[in-house]
Amino acid sequence: MTRLLIIEDNPELVANLYGFFEPLGYVLDDARDGATGLRMATQNGYDAIVLDLMLPRLDGMGLCRRLREEFQNPVPVLMLTARDPVEDRVQGLALGADDYLVKPFSLRELHARIQALVRRAQGRQVQGLLAWEDLQVDTRTPRAWRQGRAIGLTPTTHKLALCLVRAAPAVARKQELEYLLWGDEPPESGALRTHIHDLRQQVDKNFTQPLIETVHGVGWRLRRPGEAAPE
Repeated sequence: MTRLLIIEDNPELVANLYGFFEPLGYVLDDARDGATGLRMATQNGYDAIVLDLMLPRLDGMGLCRRLREEFQNPVPVLMLTARDPVEDRVQGLALGADDYLVKPFSLRELHARIQALVRRAQGRQVQGLLAWEDLQVDTRTPRAWRQGRAIGLTPTTHKLALCLVRAAPAVARKQELEYLLWGDEPPESGALRTHIHDLRQQVDKNFTQPLIETVHGVGWRLRRPGEAAPE
């Protein structure tokens, strides 16, 4: 049984989502404004959240930021937007959204994306930890473990590690990571690479199989130990 929270102020769309998901066995709750949605998201346990970008009282961006940074809640978030500029998508993903759909969308596609997010989260989230393969990262404090060995993280590398684990095995794009660390005013171009280097020193240096892979011209991702490096 999958429990889904819908944070959306369009009553017709909410009704359509209930009509589609309830016959599939989903348990649904809904909120019509961001403030109520944030309260419900932090007080109840959900398997995934469908979050509209444009909401009264607290918009989707602000809600997602508070959910991740203030409450350290790792529940998968799929963001809905009526717009399709790259900046909106990058900002939403950088703030902690796991996926997005542009309205109008197919309910079947929404269902498939939610299923994928829930499967991914079930394999990574255990008692306040996010995990990928043999790496575990505490969602609340800058601590991590690999193969059971403690890894010291700085606040900055902790943010990067959480973003990479949430995205894995997909790529965390350079623009997303820069926005995560510095908002709309990133420093000179080499700063992010310096922090990624520091994270590699902490996560990969003392282990046989590296996890962090550079995807040239795009960003970075976590790969599986033993996976062949790209040519």
